[in-house]
Amino acid sequence: MSKPGSAFRDQVEVLIARVPAGKVTTYGDLAALAGHPYAARIVGGMAHYGDAALPWHRLVNRFGGLASGYHGGREAQAEHLAAEGVTCTDFVVDNFKERRWQP
Repeated sequence: MSKPGSAFRDQVEVLIARVPAGKVTTYGDLAALAGHPYAARIVGGMAHYGDAALPWHRLVNRFGGLASGYHGGREAQAEHLAAEGVTCTDFVVDNFKERRWQP
């Protein structure tokens, strides 16, 4: 499989924009949906340096854990998610399986 490039970035951005309010998805989910299932870490980098207008706060790890590298920390990510009705306990999304967006 080839190394992810700009088309991959574009696809990840399209996908994160589709995640509905009140739902979350994982780095690996987005990587796989964009055609590179082993590129979860690359998706994490995109989230950290990507377009701030996109809902990166809806992106969590495979266990539903919030990102320590989120701008403002996990506390800020939890606040953004709470504004959409997503609650967290100890920086892990409550009812993660039900909240997980997998089109």
